[in-house]
Parts: sequence; C-alpha cells; structure tokens
Amino acid sequence: MRHGLSVPCFGTGLDAARVAVWARAAEDAGWDGFFLWDHLFAFADGPVDVVDPFIALTAAACATTTIRLGTLVTPLPRRRPLVVARQTVTLDRLSGGRLVLGVGSGAGPFEWEFVGEEPDPATRGDMLDEHLDLLARLWSGEPVRHEGRFYRVAGPDWAGLCHPPPLQQPRIPVWVGGTWPGTRPFTRAACWDGVVPMRVDGSWSVADTAAVVARMRDLGAGAEAPFEVAVPGESDPRDDRRATTFAEHAGAGATWWVEAIHPWRYGDPERGEWNLDAMQGRIEAGP
Repeated sequence: MRHGLSVPCFGTGLDAARVAVWARAAEDAGWDGFFLWDHLFAFADGPVDVVDPFIALTAAACATTTIRLGTLVTPLPRRRPLVVARQTVTLDRLSGGRLVLGVGSGAGPFEWEFVGEEPDPATRGDMLDEHLDLLARLWSGEPVRHEGRFYRVAGPDWAGLCHPPPLQQPRIPVWVGGTWPGTRPFTRAACWDGVVPMRVDGSWSVADTAAVVARMRDLGAGAEAPFEVAVPGESDPRDDRRATTFAEHAGAGATWWVEAIHPWRYGDPERGEWNLDAMQGRIEAGP
C-alpha cells in the first residue's frame, strides 16, 4: 500500500510557493502522493487565501521528481472539458507522467447555485459522465467530434484535435470520489482507474475498506487493468499502532492510504487559527 497526502487548497498564508515546498517535503519524507483539494472558496469565514490547484500543482511538479501529484477531487461539471484537457496534459508532461486526476460531481451551494453553476446533483452527475468520456477522447491525440447533451466539440467538416496527448498511456489515471455508501459514484468509479471513498458521518474503518473493495469487485473494477482503492485516514507518527492500522487496510484491499492534512487537526479555522506550520510538520514526519 502506498501513502499519499490530501491537502486543502486554502488557508491563511497558503500560496503556490508553499504548496511547492510542501510537495518537496512530502517527497523527501517518503510519501508517494501529494493531492490538493479543488475548491473556489475556503470552508471558513474570510478573508482566507485560496489557490488554483492546477497552478499550485505546476509549482509542485517543478519542485519534485518522483512523487505522484493530483487533485482530490476536481468537480468536473464546473470546468470545461477542453480547458481540463489542456491543463492536465500540460501538467502530466511537465511532471514526467506523474499526474492523477481525482474527480467528483461536487457539493455545496456556494460553488454551484450561488455562483450560477448547475444546482441539481443528478444533473451534475450526468455532466460528469459526459465530461469524462469526452476528456478521455480528447486525451487520445486523435480528432474528436462530440455533440452531447452538455458539451460540444464539432463544427461543419471540423473535429477538435488536442495535441500532444498525455505522457501517460493509455490515459492519465482517473480516480472517482464518492460518499460511502452511495451508489452512483461507485458504479462510475468502476469504469475508470480508482476510487476515493469518504464518509461524512464518522471516521473511516477497516470494515469500510473491505466493503468498498467488495463493491468494486462486484462491479468489475480491476478485471482488465490495475485499480486503485485510496482510503482516507489520519495517523499520528507517535502512535506505535499506525503500522498495524496501515497493514489492516492493506489486507482489506486498500492500495493507497490518503492522510488528511487539514487545519482542523491543528487549530480552529473558524476562530482564525490556521496552523500551517503544524500541517507541514506532519508532512515532514512521513508516513
């Protein structure tokens, strides 16, 4: 099982330069992946600094050489497929083929209906499915014609050609996020390269990992290609049991442990406490 970090794209004092420092520290400390959230606003009263994850990951790519980089997760329905294709291919090639694209349909009214985006979650799910199918075709480096319900790449005697293709083949890995024990996100994930489950009603357990692995197996995930199961968690480097915890999740079928490095572990953002130094300390402590 590999070990990654999940880091917010917001926080007082956070900028792309600090993200690059953290990514380099993560690589030096032995982490295998560095993943940024993708949000437009902070989850606290402002003013709070927010970075664009793709620009910040570009800085991280320039500061590192081996660690996997990506978003967990990008709500694709509020991003245009052609723009995402250009951003992801550019970043994948810049990083030497280290990009992972985590995706989801998104939640929270302040990033949807409050800013004029699609308010209906089911419709966003439909948009996500069409977006992913189109994105995979755009990554092919071949001409694409598409006239769908939500997106279009077509004109009279014209098809869109996004060149060059990503460095990774057959495509940049796509991991699909979803709240467990939902249905649609996990059915979607089985069609791609990995699943990123989460809970909103408590901490993640080994039983949850085993249940997700069984669900994905029943849906046929991994039958023809390797499939990643990236489970969430928080560990304390002073805890002698953490190696046992990792082993239990790996034994249940997890392929990634994604450590949550967020400010709520080290302060109270609602009161203006953004302890980025403590977050960096956990990164530097390693898995």
